[in-house]
Amino acid sequence: MLSAQVNAFGRPDAAIEVVEQPDPGEPGPDEVVVEAEFFPINPADVLNIEGKYGAVPPALPMIPGAEGVGRIGTVGTSVRHVKPGDRVLLPGPGCWRERIRAPAKAVFALPEGVDPKQLAMLRVNPPTAYLMLHQFVAPKPGQWVIQNAANSGVGHCLIRLARQAGVKTINVVRREALVEPLKAFGGDAVLTDGPDLDKRVRAAIGEAPLPLAVDAVGGSATQRLARCVSDGGTVVNYGVLSGEPCMVDGRETVFRDVRLHGFWLRKWFVDTPPAQIAALYRELAAKMADGTLAVEVEAVYPMRKIQQAVAHAARGGRAGKILVSFAQG
Repeated sequence: MLSAQVNAFGRPDAAIEVVEQPDPGEPGPDEVVVEAEFFPINPADVLNIEGKYGAVPPALPMIPGAEGVGRIGTVGTSVRHVKPGDRVLLPGPGCWRERIRAPAKAVFALPEGVDPKQLAMLRVNPPTAYLMLHQFVAPKPGQWVIQNAANSGVGHCLIRLARQAGVKTINVVRREALVEPLKAFGGDAVLTDGPDLDKRVRAAIGEAPLPLAVDAVGGSATQRLARCVSDGGTVVNYGVLSGEPCMVDGRETVFRDVRLHGFWLRKWFVDTPPAQIAALYRELAAKMADGTLAVEVEAVYPMRKIQQAVAHAARGGRAGKILVSFAQG
């Protein structure tokens, strides 16, 4: 079977390669074998290939990938809750491979009639957006939330989920060309980043409550978001696209009681009972089915062109996710 493998950390398109690996074999009594269909390339995947993601780099050689979608190929003799042909999320980590043998408890059937390319992006971005929106500040109609990297997959999900909760979004982007498309997608206010961001935010929303900011960038961008939130507000950081530590100065933390929290989806997986995890994914999958949730896809590459796909995903200026397909070879 085909898989993508990293033997040495480095530039993503140079470090990743397609290799042939042994088939995982028949499932045990409580196992399943999943045939992969699609997987996305997330910023965390790019950082992982570079050896820059997480507190400790993973052991090498490594098969990357935290999410994707596929269909059940075969099931063990004791498995009853899924059957061959059911579409499921790929059990990770190590999703960038053609077939995966895994414990049956790690999978559950997804609804039919949903675009599999959207379902391939269900595991990471939608729950990240949902949990950051709900866990730190209870959303209330009439409130606002501000986020940077708003044209990302998480950003798109947060726009849709906030609207459903009655919360309006301020969406911060780096390029003017992204403003109108993000407004068309549903962003209530879309602003380019800059040193006077807080003044332009207040010009846009007046004195409306803004208790929550969501930060994917780190560095001085965290400080700019901290200046935007209301007194006692919360900044949730889930990424460091700038490559720099989060900066929030004493004016915000001491005199305005602004708090900075980190969020890592992997820790939520560890801390949350499996039944609760499955329930959230079923809820989010239903939102994909009814059109509430959708993430733009810029390109789909075949597995054998994984180097080109990773290079595309690592470039700035994209308007959507990069996916990889096994159906295309």
